[in-house]
Amino acid sequence: MSIKSMFQDLKAELGSISSRGFDIKFGYGVRSRSQRVVRDSSVTLVDAFKQSCWANMPPELLRDVLMRIEASESSWPPRKNVVACAAVCRNWREIMKGIVKIPEISGKLTFPISLKQPGPRDSLLQCYIKRNHSNQTYYLYLSLNGASYDDGKFLLAARKCRWATCTDYIISLNCDSVFKGSSTYVGKLRANFLRTKFTIFDAQPPYPGTGVSKCRSVRLVNMKQISPRVPAGNHPVAHISYALNVLGSRGPRRIQCVMDAIPYSSIEPGGVAPTPTEFLLSSLDTFPSLPFFRSKSIRTDFESGPLPVQGEGMLVLKNKAPRWHEQLQCWCLNFNGRVTVASVKNFQLVASPENGSSGQEHENVILQFGKVGKDVFTMDYRYPISAFQAFAICLSSFDTKIACE
Repeated sequence: MSIKSMFQDLKAELGSISSRGFDIKFGYGVRSRSQRVVRDSSVTLVDAFKQSCWANMPPELLRDVLMRIEASESSWPPRKNVVACAAVCRNWREIMKGIVKIPEISGKLTFPISLKQPGPRDSLLQCYIKRNHSNQTYYLYLSLNGASYDDGKFLLAARKCRWATCTDYIISLNCDSVFKGSSTYVGKLRANFLRTKFTIFDAQPPYPGTGVSKCRSVRLVNMKQISPRVPAGNHPVAHISYALNVLGSRGPRRIQCVMDAIPYSSIEPGGVAPTPTEFLLSSLDTFPSLPFFRSKSIRTDFESGPLPVQGEGMLVLKNKAPRWHEQLQCWCLNFNGRVTVASVKNFQLVASPENGSSGQEHENVILQFGKVGKDVFTMDYRYPISAFQAFAICLSSFDTKIACE
C-alpha cells in the first residue's frame, strides 16, 4: 500500500469519527453525504459524558473505588483528586456528592459549597487571611501547616470598594474575578459611613422562602422587579455592630453579631443550622447580568431538620471579655498559640445568652481572629457558622474605627 493511500484512509477515518461525535453531541443520527436526516423534536438529547466508558462501570465497583479514593485523600493538596473524580461525568459526580460528608461531620472543605456550610462541631477549622494593601484585597486560605502561612489552600477573595456613603467588600470564589457581576460572586459585606455597623449579604437565600432585600443592586427587567425565584444576590444573613466609645475608656473593641439565618437552638445539643447542599443558580441565558452559576435548575436543597421560623430566637455572638495583664500592661485572651502579635483587631466570639438574659455565656469559641504578621491573620471557626460568614465577620475588623477605640 502506497503512502498516499494510507493518508487517504486515515483522513476518511478521522472524518467519520468527527461526524459521529458531532451528531451524538447534538442529538442527531449518523448522517451520510447522500442522505439528510431531519431532527425529531421528540428525541431527547444524548449526554456524551453519560455514554462514555467511565459512566458504564458497574455502580457497585465504581462506588467502592470512589470511597477508597475519598478515604485515602484526607487533606489538601491530595484532596484535589476527590474533586477531579467528581468532574469525570454525571454518574461519578452524583456518587461523590453522596460519599463526601459535610464539614459539620467530616471537618473537611472539599467542594465550593462547603464554604457556605457550617463548620465542624467538635473543633475549630484553622484558616488564615492575607491582606494586600496595594489593591485593597483580602484572601482566605485553608491552613495546611500551622507553622507556615505560604502553602495554604485558597478558598475566598474579597475586594474593598469605597462609595460616598458606605463601603462594600465583594466576596468571590475566584481571586482574579472579584466583582459582583462575576459568575463566582458569593456575597458581600456592607459598612455604614462610620464603619461601625455592617451587614452580610448572601448571594443565595439561606433557607427557602427568604425574601430579597430591596436595595440599589436589585435588577429591573422591563420596568418590573425580577421574580423572587431569580435571586438578585441581596439576602441579609447577619448584622455586625461595634459599640461606640465616645468617652475614650480603656478597653478592646466590643462586637456584637446577630446571625439572622441561624437560630439560637443550633448551638444546643441536637440543634440544626441551615445547611445548603448546592448553589442556588439562576438562568444566565435569560438574565446574563445576574452573578450566579449556570445550572438547569434554580432549586436549592437543604439538609433535613428544623429551620428558623418567625419568632424563634436568633443566634447572637459577642466578643469574649479579655482580662487585664498587670505585668504586660495589656488585655489578654487565650488563643492557644494561634495569635502572636498584639492588635486591636484580635477577638474571640462566643454565643450570647438568648434574648439578652443575664445567663452565662457559652464557653466554646465559635470564631477567633488575630494577627500573626504584618499582613497575615489567623481565622478559626466552627459550627454553626460557615467559612463565608466567618470571613465576612473578620473583614469588618480591618477598617479603622475612630469612634470605637
